[in-house]
Amino acid sequence: MTRIVLIRHGQTILNREDRIRGQLDPELDETGLAQAQLTAQYLSARWPVTAVYSSPLRRAMQTAQAVSCAQDLQARPFDAMLDLNFGDWQGLSFPEAQARYPDLHKAWQEAPQTVRFPGGESLEDVRVRVTSGVDQIWSRHRGQNVAMVGHTVVNRVLLCAVLGLGNDSFWRIGQEPCAVNVFSIGDDGLKTLILLNDTSHLHALAEPSTGGIRDQQRG
Repeated sequence: MTRIVLIRHGQTILNREDRIRGQLDPELDETGLAQAQLTAQYLSARWPVTAVYSSPLRRAMQTAQAVSCAQDLQARPFDAMLDLNFGDWQGLSFPEAQARYPDLHKAWQEAPQTVRFPGGESLEDVRVRVTSGVDQIWSRHRGQNVAMVGHTVVNRVLLCAVLGLGNDSFWRIGQEPCAVNVFSIGDDGLKTLILLNDTSHLHALAEPSTGGIRDQQRG
């Protein structure tokens, strides 16, 4: 049995400002760094791993480095975990995106599986690369626990795939900053969800600034 410990990165200044991040590359802020350390401690105690893979974006790599250092490992950048490219939406605030692209915004809220962002990607693009990436990790680490650090969009899409849901169920999956998810992969390749959006390890911090449903959209 292989276990994948799937983590969302910690908070950045763009989370606090409620701006669409995608493949922009902000660092973790002070709260995000604290979240990463608490996540590292939690994994060491409950879900020790033999390898750590991460989106190459800094906010994810900083989170992955905290996790890997706590277990004497080296975080490995892994392009399959790269956030959705929001194209022309990147850097916009939620109200700006809604004002400039009202039809696309409505589709994103009501039928996200139909959206391709101008100059960017679709959820299906993300699903193809992240599920292929998990297959690669599974082939390398059979019978081990492996951590993978990503973004809210990537994690939601991957968890939909684990549950056998289409991308139309995207909004039904929650992902807070530094949330921990766990799923197993059997010898036959069958995936089973064990843990979803666990933030119990962050209770020592003040309530994180997540931006609610708006932040949940944007990596």
